[in-house]
Amino acid sequence: MIFNRNSPYNELPDLPPASFEETPELLRHLAKAARHLGELNGLCASLPDPQLLINTIVLQESRDSSAIENIVTTQDELYKAANEEGGASQAAKEVLSYREALYVGLDKMQAQKNLVLTNTMVEIVRTIKQNKAGIRTAPGTALKNAINGQVIYTPPCCEEVLREKLSALEQFINAPENSALDPLVKMALIHYQFEAIHPFADGNGRTGRIVNALYLVQQELLVQPVLYLSSYIVKYKTEYYQLLRGVTEENNWHDWVMYILTALIETAQLTTKKIRSMLLLKEEVEKKMKEVLGASFSFDLLQLMFAQPYLKIEILEKKSIAHRQTASTWLKKMTNADIVRPNKMGRTTYYVNWKLMELLGED
Repeated sequence: MIFNRNSPYNELPDLPPASFEETPELLRHLAKAARHLGELNGLCASLPDPQLLINTIVLQESRDSSAIENIVTTQDELYKAANEEGGASQAAKEVLSYREALYVGLDKMQAQKNLVLTNTMVEIVRTIKQNKAGIRTAPGTALKNAINGQVIYTPPCCEEVLREKLSALEQFINAPENSALDPLVKMALIHYQFEAIHPFADGNGRTGRIVNALYLVQQELLVQPVLYLSSYIVKYKTEYYQLLRGVTEENNWHDWVMYILTALIETAQLTTKKIRSMLLLKEEVEKKMKEVLGASFSFDLLQLMFAQPYLKIEILEKKSIAHRQTASTWLKKMTNADIVRPNKMGRTTYYVNWKLMELLGED
């Protein structure tokens, strides 16, 4: 059947695509992606306190994944919201919901014998949107050009068809014996298929990118869902959407898979570099803190600075790291030594691990 962008694409074929071929160029790219992902995985597996750094990286991934959907927030807004302050922007709340959804999806997958199921995806989108969203039931969904309003793509309709498509996708994700394709190639195919099914009224892009991370963990290619993949898509967002359309309209799987493999290569290198730099910075900060704080040096405070780079006195109290007076003394000494820098937001002064924030902002 000829694709018609104005009609629901109920004839969307199931995976794997019959016409897909692994060219020599693609196989070389695949080997490179596997090598860099393996290096990142080895680094994450060797971390003595993985959650410390991973949670910070995941928050940056959440921010960029949300930015792809034009949900934009500043670091100040984001960390203010992360500290559970009232008055946080809606964008910051949605970024934090993305991070929560990633961990919710991971927990649900692991509780379901390591399977990524339709109910996993529903739980993810509900957490992102903070509502009771489910599979689309009403007709009329169409993706349109934001500038001229022209219909770009009309996804399948309605609930029964969507559930059939998702069931077939489940089989492709969870039954490796059904396809001899490499998991990294499969991840690219899965991502396209989920976006083409477009099962939810909103939050499909973010849910699909979380499914990417879960799939890499499921396949034991990453011990933690730490890949900073959205940073690449943000930079090459136009190409991302063009290549998705290229698969739908021209059956151009090759260029789409090459794009995803390139994203894996670049972001695996970027994430590895960031984590190594964070570890070196942590050593540097620890040494300086010991000089400044002397016998009152707190390892728990050091840990907190890298898990939660925007500190305030109340956080140290809440975490039982120090009483108010001690916390105030520590933060003043660290400010004088330029370990942290004060940032007044409203009535609250935050003490920012500014070197970590600069490092996270680097390409």
